[in-house]
Amino acid sequence: MPPKTDSSRNLLTSLVLIFPLFLLYQVGVLFTLPMLNGADFVTLLLFGTFHFTLREYAIFLAGIVAVFGLVLYLLKRKQRVEGRVLLPMLLESSIYALTMGALIVFVMTKLLGFSPHLSAARPQQGLITRVVMSLGAGFYEELVFRLGLLNGLKYTFARVLGLGDVITALAAFLLSSLLFSAVHYIPPYGDMLALDSFTFRFLAGIVFAIIYRFRGLAVAVYTHAFYDIFVLVIR
Repeated sequence: MPPKTDSSRNLLTSLVLIFPLFLLYQVGVLFTLPMLNGADFVTLLLFGTFHFTLREYAIFLAGIVAVFGLVLYLLKRKQRVEGRVLLPMLLESSIYALTMGALIVFVMTKLLGFSPHLSAARPQQGLITRVVMSLGAGFYEELVFRLGLLNGLKYTFARVLGLGDVITALAAFLLSSLLFSAVHYIPPYGDMLALDSFTFRFLAGIVFAIIYRFRGLAVAVYTHAFYDIFVLVIR
């Protein structure tokens, strides 16, 4: 039974817990460019559109740190940072990361009838690139697809379309997970489309959405990052 880390669900604590991951990725991409995480619109905009130099990029990161400090100061009036949840959160995320793959394969093979020999993309990048991409996936993809898209869909279905709570949650979970899976096949770095890998990623999106909903943003971010490190680097 994973340790309880309910305090990590408040926004302030989540921001504190995931910010080091963001910084590690943003520094790491300097060694992986032009390869970026597919959901990393920030770095793509800076280097692709505005053609930042390294000096300008360093100033940008310093500015982000300053803004982050300001956000912490403002949120601190309403919420308290629970630093004691860091180690339990990392342990909980590790447990989810190490077990979710086997759970998804079980569902696919035993319940959905897929072949037990599922196709898997073999990473061709170097070690540093795989680690950096894993960190970026954990941070950016959870911010985009869970914090942003999932919540945005729930708001749209509930407030705009007037759907009930159960239908709203189910539709938001399914659609955000479908889009999460689909973006992994967009060129130039996307994989070749295959039904089994698409289904696997769709189910992974469902798992991340459940973790985000019930355990908070920080646990979802680190679970995603640890899972990708396990699959792309360690396994």
